[in-house]
Amino acid sequence: MAEHEPSIGLSSDWFTPKPIFDALGLVFDLDPAHPGRDNPHCVVPTRRIFTARDDGLRQPWHGLIWLNPPFGGRRGQVPWLRKFLEHCNGIALCAARTSADWFHELVVPNAELLLFPAGKTKFIRPDGSIGKEPGTGIVLVGAGSVACEALMRCGLGACYAPVPSLAPTGRGRADARSSHLSNSVI
Repeated sequence: MAEHEPSIGLSSDWFTPKPIFDALGLVFDLDPAHPGRDNPHCVVPTRRIFTARDDGLRQPWHGLIWLNPPFGGRRGQVPWLRKFLEHCNGIALCAARTSADWFHELVVPNAELLLFPAGKTKFIRPDGSIGKEPGTGIVLVGAGSVACEALMRCGLGACYAPVPSLAPTGRGRADARSSHLSNSVI
């Protein structure tokens, strides 16, 4: 079990390590799930943020998004990922739960590109210390040309693009995407 998993109901503030942002080489327009600018250990290169107080899930999103959604609670990432995939422009970090129904019903059919980083990502605690090795890996979900190009050139791990033949028969990718987003799990 990952170090952050027993803390369900406690803090879900686990910051993305700076080397990920350095490798991506992007400045994002919005981080809708940011813990707040008052913590120097959260180093997301973004122009605008929404915090828990702003309720970023209910706000309109714009531009290139960075999303490291709250991991707390069972399926806590799902509504955030659904909104990210509807927005369709940016990079979302989520648990690589490749056997979970939500991963196959929401992420797989709607992501333009999936990057599985080599090794397990050690997240940063709010006090700046490095967390233990998590029990599972992560995946960076790419949407839009700028995000996908950054993922392909960053060198963090292996990239995979969805295979068009996996889309439902008789429908194009856009139709399949809207269908999966509206009918996917909560």
